[in-house]
Amino acid sequence: MNNRKILRESFGAFLDPAPTSEAHEEVLRRSFKGDHDLNPASFPGKIGTFKPAAVLVPIVVRDDELSVILTRRSSHMKKHAGQISFPGGRAEDEDDTPVCTALRESREEIGLDPDLVEVIGSLSPYVTVTQYSVIPVVGLVEPAFDLVPEESEVAEIFEVPLDFLMDERNHQKHSGFHNGIERFWYAMPYNDYYIWGATAGMLKDLSERAKTIC
Repeated sequence: MNNRKILRESFGAFLDPAPTSEAHEEVLRRSFKGDHDLNPASFPGKIGTFKPAAVLVPIVVRDDELSVILTRRSSHMKKHAGQISFPGGRAEDEDDTPVCTALRESREEIGLDPDLVEVIGSLSPYVTVTQYSVIPVVGLVEPAFDLVPEESEVAEIFEVPLDFLMDERNHQKHSGFHNGIERFWYAMPYNDYYIWGATAGMLKDLSERAKTIC
């Protein structure tokens, strides 16, 4: 049994099914994650007003190691400049499902060929204080890629070992003040990369789900 098959079967035990076109509406009917998990007072209002988005959680499958592709956003971006994120973005009219959104955005942002991605499921929808409902789509990625960052959006593409991200000893809770109010967030610093906020929250969800089969 090869690594890919083992991963497909083991991950399938704790991931949600690959999202359909109704995935964002399902936020209204099932549990979801969000910035408000650590800051209950910051719940961003009516869920029905959220803008649909999706990201790809790309797990690279190599014989000796599994890793996750992440990006550092360009410093001149109007929103979230310099932050660490998954490839992804807001849904467009031509996207039939969140999977289409995640794969399209990954091609546009980092040049990842969708043919190299095997979608195996999804994580809980993640809602943000900026009024987005983000579906994290989990995919296994063949390592035969040649990634190229879209310079207007992506400053850097890098990989982090999956074992590091799944180890709860590397999960931290940080805080700071915004408009005089203390806010909390998850963080997973790795070398010179500060992984935090929604990205860390989604990885926290993946880690907690994985523990159910360990």
